[in-house]
Amino acid sequence: MAGFRSLARQVRDPRCDLALRRYSLRKCLERFAPYGHRATWDHLCGRHRIDPEDRAPDPARLVAALEELEEARAVWLAYEDNFADRRKREKHDGLRRPGHIDDWHRRTWGGNGVARCDTPTEHPSAPLAEVLRRLIGALEAEPGTACPVCSDTHIVWRQQLEHEPWSGPVCTGCGIVVPQPVLTAEAVSAAKRAGRRELASVA
Repeated sequence: MAGFRSLARQVRDPRCDLALRRYSLRKCLERFAPYGHRATWDHLCGRHRIDPEDRAPDPARLVAALEELEEARAVWLAYEDNFADRRKREKHDGLRRPGHIDDWHRRTWGGNGVARCDTPTEHPSAPLAEVLRRLIGALEAEPGTACPVCSDTHIVWRQQLEHEPWSGPVCTGCGIVVPQPVLTAEAVSAAKRAGRRELASVA
């Protein structure tokens, strides 16, 4: 199975036909897709003006999309390195039980679904690397009451999400499933109340 860097080389290789280069970019998303595979693909296509169904897109646009993905991956890998170093220090100091952030981090190891978007067409518009920097900043700060990506405070608890976690707080501003560790207990409670009102209005 080809790794991310091998696939990235294929995306850049002018000797490969465009269908293979496009396919290789899609395969990169199986290794790293911050919003989830479909939402990250929709994001990259929108930002780099690639027709999602075009089997032979402009190679310059494919490479630009890859570069955005690579920059975001570098941001996330640096965070994971720091995270691993911190856990080693904590274990050395006798803190073996993982915390709340660790539980969330375990589900996103490798960068898949870091800022998962349950609806593939609803996702942040900012560059992926900037979104991840904002999210990491929130993970390293005190919990707050707003979405760490877009600062929207309208967060609604949704049931039956498509991926783990199967329920959670969703930002109605940018569409991400907000990691619970970045929200205060009061913000999570408010999101659950908003979710119950949403369900009642549908019923």
